[in-house]
Amino acid sequence: MTSAMAKKVLLVDDEEDIIDLLRYNLEREGIQVVSATNGNEALKLAMTERPDLVVLDIMMPGMDGVEVCNELRRTPGLEDTLIVFLTARTEDYSHIAGYEAGGDDYINKPVRPKVFVNKVQALLKRTRGGQVAHSIIEANGIRMDLERITVTTGEEVLQLPKKEFELLALLMSKPGKVFKRDEIYAHVWGNDIFVGDRTIDVHIRKLREKIGDDRIGTVKGMGYKFEA
Repeated sequence: MTSAMAKKVLLVDDEEDIIDLLRYNLEREGIQVVSATNGNEALKLAMTERPDLVVLDIMMPGMDGVEVCNELRRTPGLEDTLIVFLTARTEDYSHIAGYEAGGDDYINKPVRPKVFVNKVQALLKRTRGGQVAHSIIEANGIRMDLERITVTTGEEVLQLPKKEFELLALLMSKPGKVFKRDEIYAHVWGNDIFVGDRTIDVHIRKLREKIGDDRIGTVKGMGYKFEA
């Protein structure tokens, strides 16, 4: 039986047997599950159910997972929802397209139920509904509110996808410090989560587009830093 405070996951896949398998394993752990078999249905459910996490199959007929992700990121109230892609594809361009749309992570098919549940639980612990100490970070014209999950630059208030926000918060925590790639992976994605080699680069590029190229520096062969 799930509690009133149970986390809610929206599963989106055009293969109903996959939904049934994942639903069974999540509900065993007390996680509420709603499901959809296509993109349009997923968007309607997301607006009514307000899930903590959306698990999206990246390859679906009609509206694919990347298109659904783009729509979710443009929908008020859903723009910071955690989004994870299910994919059997290993090509870099598939992962990059997902990250550019605002996805937070990937889970590879064929799905191993225990690994899937562990990853979902780890991600849910990092949702914005969790307890976060109130804190403000300010540097180089950027103001981050870690409790309200907002970034302010000038008069503009930005709502960043979760991983972009966490990456920026890490860099801004010590302006001028060079964060090595392994350190960034460990802090933002966790050592237990595998991500592609270009993941950091994609997120850095997206951040630069939003806050300006001059605020994040690249140290070749080392990593990245927030310019003091």
